Amino acid sequence: MKPKNVIYSDSLVEIKHGSILFRRYSFFERDRLVLLSDIEKIVVKKSTIWNGKFRFHGTGDFKTWFPKDFQRYKRDKIFITHIRYKWWNIGFTVEDPDTVIRILREKGVIMENL
Repeated sequence: MKPKNVIYSDSLVEIKHGSILFRRYSFFERDRLVLLSDIEKIVVKKSTIWNGKFRFHGTGDFKTWFPKDFQRYKRDKIFITHIRYKWWNIGFTVEDPDTVIRILREKGVIMENL
């Protein structure tokens, strides 16, 4: 049973009314919490080799960091989070992308670029 303030939760992310928790963000398996108010936008892209489909963890371009997900290559959408006033982004995937797109659209942070 999930807490009342959790809107969406899977093994990769947890979305609450005011934040997103990225699970297994760092090399030491630590999670990272980002407030929705700190997010400029989230771009949804089709999962391809050029935007992180086979990036299990870390970065390939020193700009976008991907939390650990060994199943990323099976997922069809990649989310790129642009943080306000930061030069780096967070790339992530989820187990139910359609639900997450709907939730983030309601929050006003989603921008689809499929």
